[in-house]
Amino acid sequence: MHVELLYHTPDPERAIATAARLCYAPVGAAELMETMPPERVKSVLTTIMSSGHFSTLEHASYTFAIDGVSRALTHQLVRHRIASFNQQSQRYVKFKGEVSVVKPESVAANAEASAKFDEAIQAAVDAYHALLEAGVPAEDARYLLPNAAESKIVVTMNVRELLHFFSLRCCNRAQWEIRDMAHRMLELARPTAPFIFADAGAPCVRGACPEGKMTCGNPYPKVTRE
Repeated sequence: MHVELLYHTPDPERAIATAARLCYAPVGAAELMETMPPERVKSVLTTIMSSGHFSTLEHASYTFAIDGVSRALTHQLVRHRIASFNQQSQRYVKFKGEVSVVKPESVAANAEASAKFDEAIQAAVDAYHALLEAGVPAEDARYLLPNAAESKIVVTMNVRELLHFFSLRCCNRAQWEIRDMAHRMLELARPTAPFIFADAGAPCVRGACPEGKMTCGNPYPKVTRE
């Protein structure tokens, strides 16, 4: 898996603070963006994050390029509807030779299970190639490709949705592959807006676990925004 931060709103914390401050300022946003002192930016952000005035977070966005993840992951990812996605097409891309796949560690660690996995993948890939050679369109031959098939996707989320995404997918109860991806995305986003993303992640870093009887029982360390 490779996760890269392609682009984000320049100076996202100042942009968000500007949008929030505009509601109460006699001057325009452009002037606020240029003249608001750093201590005022932090003061406004503190109010935003403590009061739940999260609509202001929607004025900053992040775009990630994600490679080497499974279709099983991307099927989960696109359920985050307040986001934009562009994914490598299995309809237009014909895969020649080996088809790269993601093998779960639970499978790889078991020799018998790993062999069965490899056998099934190879059978599916061989059948896929056979259909292509028989003149079947790639958009139909792809029905044979497994959920394990690697894919590439570009994802854009605003900060409000990104925090929600991290809250769900950084949790220990999230599926392992998308959890790994979410943590990598957070590692890239945090340095760009350290105050906003200070306590981003699973809900347990901010307070009590909301999972009830389904809790993992292994919470992350608590984080305090400073």
